[in-house]
Amino acid sequence: MAEKMKFNTALLHGNITQKEGETLTPIYQSSAFEQESAEKLEKVFANTAQGFSYTRINNPTVEAFERRITLLEGGVSTVACASGMAAIFNAMLNILKSGDEILSSASIFGGTIGLFKDLESFGIKTVYVKEATAAAFANKISDQTKIIFAETIGNPKLDVLDIQAVAQLAKDKNILFIVDNTVATAFLVKPIELGAHVVINSASKYINGSGNSISGVLTDSGKFAWSEERFPEMKPYKKMGPYGYTAKLRGNLFRNTGACLAPMNAYLNSLGLETLGIRMERICDNAAKLAKWFETCDQLTGVNYPGLETSPDHEIAKKQFKNGYGGMITIRAGSKEKAFSIINNLKYPLKVANIGDTKTLVIHPSSTIYAHSSDAEKENAGLFDDLIRISVGIEDIEDLIADFNQAIGSI
Repeated sequence: MAEKMKFNTALLHGNITQKEGETLTPIYQSSAFEQESAEKLEKVFANTAQGFSYTRINNPTVEAFERRITLLEGGVSTVACASGMAAIFNAMLNILKSGDEILSSASIFGGTIGLFKDLESFGIKTVYVKEATAAAFANKISDQTKIIFAETIGNPKLDVLDIQAVAQLAKDKNILFIVDNTVATAFLVKPIELGAHVVINSASKYINGSGNSISGVLTDSGKFAWSEERFPEMKPYKKMGPYGYTAKLRGNLFRNTGACLAPMNAYLNSLGLETLGIRMERICDNAAKLAKWFETCDQLTGVNYPGLETSPDHEIAKKQFKNGYGGMITIRAGSKEKAFSIINNLKYPLKVANIGDTKTLVIHPSSTIYAHSSDAEKENAGLFDDLIRISVGIEDIEDLIADFNQAIGSI
């Protein structure tokens, strides 16, 4: 039945958990759960019986949200975490050990670059490629490469990953391919369908949609062929078949680091998830119209949006994405002072370090989310001192254009 449902129907009716006929799984605001006997609790802890014991391990509200994400992404299992960064950390450290390498696109979120720096203390090195292409990744692969990591749409460079090409490379080299799909969401593309092994989303963004909950999810495809020689730590879990990666994670790192999602946040995410499709449809439409209008502004020195034919990645985006090109735009004002002037004169967009809200959000990335990055890291991320990142919301496009028109006029 799930396979026959289209996107929005699946959001509303797919993998729904009901116990008393409720239309949305309630908030189980409980730290622990009682079982009917000591024997049953023993089996729950031994993973030989279904049930809940402690919310740090899992919770009915959280599990209901995970099931819906699994269906949305087309995977076999999902683990919901306290933040997008926690999801990336758990996805990586579930299989990496000292001496291993991550091969990553350089045009990734600044916070992820910071996390990868922290992993150096554990003997895990990250090698970056300037262009997120299969050829660029192939040139940097070594015997120590265990993971290829990239974002579907780079933030804030807005370069578009050719998922299928990189997935084929990863398959040929027996490397786990992890894709951060936060900016694109499953509304535009489902990376697992194109060969990605694990998909990560910062659910704080478009999935939640209202900017009220920090959270992250990682979804396993269950399709990676675990080589015992390259991944000896996975040997005890091969008997779990497609669930081995998640079983290892839940039984060890996730359980022990306490990166669990709060039940309240899981509830709010489930609520937001139901309108993801209609929000993304409006957001993508608004972004496309706003980006085209920006191209008519002589005061701006640059406009970048994957939906524009002037984008260097437009053809990849056109081939790969369904339903639109996302809600992120960057513009260049000519100087930092002019960028600040535009931001400060806007009436509707909020000056917020977030994306994916119902409201339009703007930020000067170089002085905020990339404030601790080196000049080289900023350059690789497509960052300039006059660049403004815009996360387009669902406002009336006429009001957005009029607001940006008066703000740009201020320079």
